[in-house]
Amino acid sequence: MKITRKTFDEVMFPCYNPMNMVIKKAHGALVYDNEGNEYVDLTSGIAVNCLGHTPNGVQKVIKKTVKNLIHVSNIFCNEYTLTLAKKLVNLTKFEKVFFVNSGAEANETALKLARRVAFDEYGEQKNEIISFVNSFHGRTFFSVTVGGQDSYSDGFGPKPAAITHIPYNDTETFKKTISDKTCAVILEPIQGEGGIIKADDEFLKEVRALCDKFNAALIFDEVQTGVARSGTFYAYEQTPVKPDILTSAKGLASGLPIGAVLTYDKFAKHFVPGTHGSTFGGNALACSVGSYVVDKVSTKDFLEGVKQKGAYIKASVAKLNEKYHVFSEVRGEGLLLGLVLNDKYHGKSSELQKLCFKHKLLTLTAHGDVLRLAPALNIKKSMLDRAMNLLDKALADFTKA
Repeated sequence: MKITRKTFDEVMFPCYNPMNMVIKKAHGALVYDNEGNEYVDLTSGIAVNCLGHTPNGVQKVIKKTVKNLIHVSNIFCNEYTLTLAKKLVNLTKFEKVFFVNSGAEANETALKLARRVAFDEYGEQKNEIISFVNSFHGRTFFSVTVGGQDSYSDGFGPKPAAITHIPYNDTETFKKTISDKTCAVILEPIQGEGGIIKADDEFLKEVRALCDKFNAALIFDEVQTGVARSGTFYAYEQTPVKPDILTSAKGLASGLPIGAVLTYDKFAKHFVPGTHGSTFGGNALACSVGSYVVDKVSTKDFLEGVKQKGAYIKASVAKLNEKYHVFSEVRGEGLLLGLVLNDKYHGKSSELQKLCFKHKLLTLTAHGDVLRLAPALNIKKSMLDRAMNLLDKALADFTKA
């Protein structure tokens, strides 16, 4: 059976429009298609393959674990799940963990938890969720409606109610919006899909203070920014505040499906048996890999390396920009970076992404004006140099066009 890009159109839902190649294998930061072409990958599975593709250490953990256990369900405890939970609690000083399989499920869980806490403690009238324009929190109907991009939630019938969207980093509007009816405020400390936009410290201080005043849970969506991606284990560590509830996923198991919700006992106690659940959440295999990942990426040296490589990319892009004058700035922290196109190239990030692909460089976009880079956290500088050379060629084509 010959598999080509055309096979996708024949057998798959048309939700995606993938590049014209079929990946056969990958290792580290290199990807190979089924025609033998080699690509440098600065996407890491959209910030999932935090240790690169098929890392040897992860392979060893998987081989060892599958000899003992793969899945048992949450009717029982297992050592792998509890070990990862313990490591996350020790690292973050949150008190309780709930495991799921994805970022969307983690946010769904966090939002349901906030609503349940408010219902139990203050009554059903306290149900409003405040979210922010251009945010993204997943694709379940609840989480996608909470996300601040209507195009993702329109066309599916009546939407979940009591959800308010306001501009990000707009303190005055936030002050006017939050009230005794607000049960939760959810935000990304760095908006990912929205364009790699960081929350201002003063804005976050005000949000934290007003959440406390109105007894609203502050939820940080760290699905993309977490697990060392931003240069600290979680991005909130770079801010003056700490959330009540934190959601995590993507890189937590280096390619295996996993998500987690971290919070304090005073919130978690409202999820009594029967209120929530997940068949695969806390899967033993994913959690065993998660424990390995946490040990690997939470060290001071590893985190410092992420920061240094982020700075190296910024400096390299700045040099290219002296030549091509394409970008107005580079946003982001650590290895979650957004190369912002200037006004002359407004709305053309997808065109640049396609030219990168033409030169065998894999990149992402974030809105029409931002080329997003989220490489493996352990990518070598020599590979970054190679990637920048390919970006140089893509930019040459881009400016000619």
